[in-house]
Amino acid sequence: MLDREFLILVTSFRRLLRRNAVSSVKKMIKKTHPADLAAIFRSFTDHERKLIFDYIDDYKYKADLITELDKDIFDELLENYDIEKVKEIILELPSDDQADVLEILPDEIEEEVINLLDSDESREIDKLLKYPPESAGGLMVTLPFKMHEEDSVDLAINTVQAQEDMELIFYIYIVDNNDRLTGVLSLRELLTSKPIAKLRDIMKTEIISVKPDTDQEKVARIVGRYDLTAIPVVDDNNHLLGIITVDDIIDVIREEATEDFLQMVGAGRDREILFKGTFQESKLRFPWLFATWIGGLIASTIVGSFDSLLNQFVVLAAFMPIIAGMGGNIGTQSATIVIRGITTGRVNVKDVGKIIFKELRVGLLLGLSYGLALSILIPLLFSPSTPVVGVVVGMGIFSVMVIAAFMGTIAPIILDKFKVDPAVATGPFVTTSIDILGLLLYFSIASLFL
Repeated sequence: MLDREFLILVTSFRRLLRRNAVSSVKKMIKKTHPADLAAIFRSFTDHERKLIFDYIDDYKYKADLITELDKDIFDELLENYDIEKVKEIILELPSDDQADVLEILPDEIEEEVINLLDSDESREIDKLLKYPPESAGGLMVTLPFKMHEEDSVDLAINTVQAQEDMELIFYIYIVDNNDRLTGVLSLRELLTSKPIAKLRDIMKTEIISVKPDTDQEKVARIVGRYDLTAIPVVDDNNHLLGIITVDDIIDVIREEATEDFLQMVGAGRDREILFKGTFQESKLRFPWLFATWIGGLIASTIVGSFDSLLNQFVVLAAFMPIIAGMGGNIGTQSATIVIRGITTGRVNVKDVGKIIFKELRVGLLLGLSYGLALSILIPLLFSPSTPVVGVVVGMGIFSVMVIAAFMGTIAPIILDKFKVDPAVATGPFVTTSIDILGLLLYFSIASLFL
């Protein structure tokens, strides 16, 4: 739901478009932040979006806008758009965003745009396009601000002041004669040092950096751990290739969190799923639901194989939902806790045994609590039931919760070890397998005692 301010903006734009008040629309565009315009674009029709986009005269504004747009809206706006204008928009973007935009464009348009750029610009973009979009190389801004280790503080300050076109300068990166990264300085450290001091004498030599093939999620984790506002990207010979700034890291964190949430509920991993068509969204969600469907058939078969037991003790059927529900819940809780630990880097190989043992203890304690409660309540609530039915259900709940806590803990750890995104562990696979095991344990215990 849009808040009141956004609703007023949408209504105002629509009213002006209906009146064909072009000059007023342009004035409103100038007063609206590109990020806000991108947000309200979701409420416009295709025709309204194209009209407003065409009314934007400032290419810098257009560039800022398209970096904020959802992919589907971006594709729709630049479809059949003049190639020369696309080039002008791209030239207003920093190198990392240029590569991102070109990556989204169809191959033929991407090639045409690159051909229109001059050799230096196309060379820089080609460097970025060779890296996967979700790697450090795909995120970095090339041509970072750097100084030689023999330069003075005074020269460095003057050079910084002359950098009008530089996107963001958080740190001064210092290189040697072979262009290898040897040190780093914050702007504060630079400004508070004596003007005649050499950079080599005041720079920090312990540099936190990443390789261009490092996954963006790992980059975000490193930046968060060390509270950095930018991180350098270096090759195997420690040559400075580029930097990744905090604004890109924030986007990565948001994207990865969205992706994990979608996978955890079995809705795929496409972050733009909300804006997909009915058929496309159904197609994305179908495989994940198929796993649940297969699991449901297996669970039904298990229940069917115990039909004679159910005929004798119909009351057992009343507790099947609580068995499946409690097992699924504790399994999802354990998996979510472990996934969060893996994502934030708090779970490592040394801690695996400790974490599994801890979650097992949690499962035992909670299972024992709810198992005892049910063992006492069932004979009271279901008067025809014998106390042994209460014991069976209690033991069923206890067993399921212990197994579910174990599975919810171990599944993400195993997936992470095999380089598979552990977020899939809390999707239909864990919950469905817990349902199957839970019912099997429940009826096995019932057969044994009844």
